[in-house]
Amino acid sequence: MTYEELIERLDPNVYKSLRQSIELGKWPDGRKLTPQQREISLEAVIHYENRHNIPEQERVGYLDRGSKAGTECDPSVRRNQSGDNGADPNQFVEIKS
Repeated sequence: MTYEELIERLDPNVYKSLRQSIELGKWPDGRKLTPQQREISLEAVIHYENRHNIPEQERVGYLDRGSKAGTECDPSVRRNQSGDNGADPNQFVEIKS
């Protein structure tokens, strides 16, 4: 069985369990996920969501920018409004004397 076949046949309850384990950082029995388990589980969840057309706002990692997009909370708008050269204010700059 290929990885794609496995994801195609993945039971929705297993998907939900994997997703919850990623969110909590532990398995349903309470054991902590290792970084490798978290990575593999996250990859499986992302593939499942893409393969089964889960709506974007319901996918793991979705960030709702909502009404804040395009406002001064949006870094791209702040840079454009400030009239600067677009440099990132959090970027380290080497100063030569």
